[in-house]
Amino acid sequence: MTGCSFGDVPMDSPNNPIDAVIFDTDGVVTRTASVHFAAWKRVFDTFLSSHARGDAAAEFTDADYRHHVDGIGRYDGVDAMLRSRGIILPWGDPQDPPGDTTVCAVANTKNEAFEQTVARDGVRAYETTRGFIDRLHAAGIRTAVISASRNCRMVLEAAGMDDLFEVRVDGLDQAELGFPGKPAPDVFELAAERLGVEPSRAAVVEDAISGVSAGRAGGFGLVIGLDRSLNPAPLAEHADLVVPDAADLEVLTLSDGSGAIGIASPPRCSISELPEALDDHDFSRRTEGRSLAVFLDYDGTLTPVVPRPEDARISPEMHRTLVDLSERVPVAIVSGRDLQDVIAMVGGGPFWFSGSHGFDVLSPDGDRIEVDLGAASRPVLDTASTALEAAIGHISGAWVERKRFATAVHYRATPEEMVDELAGIVGAEVSRHEELRLAGGKKIFELRPAVDWHKGRAITWLMDAMGLEEDVVAVFVGDDLTDEDGFVELRNSGVGVVVADPGDPEAMGRNTAAMDRVDDPDRVAALLDTLGARG
Repeated sequence: MTGCSFGDVPMDSPNNPIDAVIFDTDGVVTRTASVHFAAWKRVFDTFLSSHARGDAAAEFTDADYRHHVDGIGRYDGVDAMLRSRGIILPWGDPQDPPGDTTVCAVANTKNEAFEQTVARDGVRAYETTRGFIDRLHAAGIRTAVISASRNCRMVLEAAGMDDLFEVRVDGLDQAELGFPGKPAPDVFELAAERLGVEPSRAAVVEDAISGVSAGRAGGFGLVIGLDRSLNPAPLAEHADLVVPDAADLEVLTLSDGSGAIGIASPPRCSISELPEALDDHDFSRRTEGRSLAVFLDYDGTLTPVVPRPEDARISPEMHRTLVDLSERVPVAIVSGRDLQDVIAMVGGGPFWFSGSHGFDVLSPDGDRIEVDLGAASRPVLDTASTALEAAIGHISGAWVERKRFATAVHYRATPEEMVDELAGIVGAEVSRHEELRLAGGKKIFELRPAVDWHKGRAITWLMDAMGLEEDVVAVFVGDDLTDEDGFVELRNSGVGVVVADPGDPEAMGRNTAAMDRVDDPDRVAALLDTLGARG
């Protein structure tokens, strides 16, 4: 696996011993929920435009998908969806050709569209789920996969995930054995039986309301919901745990040889495992139709990282993008730079500016606010800055920057063989001052006030200062280690997007709590244009 933990992993609560985990396929193991949704939408929108009037003819939505179709066999799904619009069709026969006269005909139209899309575009896996399965296998926990679809084997093979499961129970088994579909628990119970484990010693991982309902009805030892749309409440009604992704799940081996599963904090994920935001259906589900607020790091996000920080000015095109976005949604630039420095680099604008990792803030109305948590440390930072300037003079390419609420030691131009010595000097200086703590970033060591304050806290504070409602979704885009606090803070209520060059193995292998990634500032600009259209 490529992901690894950020340190000690606290468990939310004791869980029953687990010998096996049973996974749903679409939206859990494979990124096919978007393909299913698109196929269903095309079929239902076409059908409803011809066969319904008024409210009943409204477009098929993500909510329709979650409540009537997701995780359910396609024939039952068609029947449930049409009945929700007051339309009752004869059932027909599974051999009916694609069409619109029977439930089976409509469902077969959808299946044809789905198979065509898979054949054309292929199937992508959730790499974070693969990482979780690797952790399960390492702990001796067995795995099975289920699906209401008869295409399950084809989908798993196309995604390269078919070799991860001992047992598969799918729509072909349901057609042969005649057991009811979800929310009945039969498909999970059959998977547990074939694994040779009791349901009470097995966990279920699902993203569908029908799936967590089935896991609860079957008496499974642990029911886990994956919330891909920032709408955990329907899943939480039946699940023991609800998390955004399998990267949020950790495995502990118990003394009896079984395992327990809890929430990892921060999640276990490398940037290479993340999807590209502009191509990610889950990103769209989290942001479309929502009130948004956008928070942005500066260096490496709005402008490329350059050898001389003073040269990192944003382009006129990026500035126009920010201004256009701010006309639709609140925009804040949250930087480790001093406040006046970041304002000057951006060139001003109708934005919130948050400098020094949020200690120093300027509102669009011109009101300046200092968070007083950092003020007491400023004399100590002066002392440390003076000492470091004297101590690192012999280290080539290293220099000290005294910021308003921090002291930074830059080493972008320092030879690699001298970095460890520099780190030792900085670490020794920090150890002399209990009022300070050491933080890292891209080619920088930073001394900050030893208080519970970081970019994550700053974003939460800014949302309150902006007067935003609780249902506003915060989107935070950043590239550096210092931005991870923001990604962690928003993990369950917002969206974190990390900027990383896919050609840089070090960057792509870094651990992150972000949910999506983009390649560079140009892709950030494209993302902001997309968010502006949604805001």
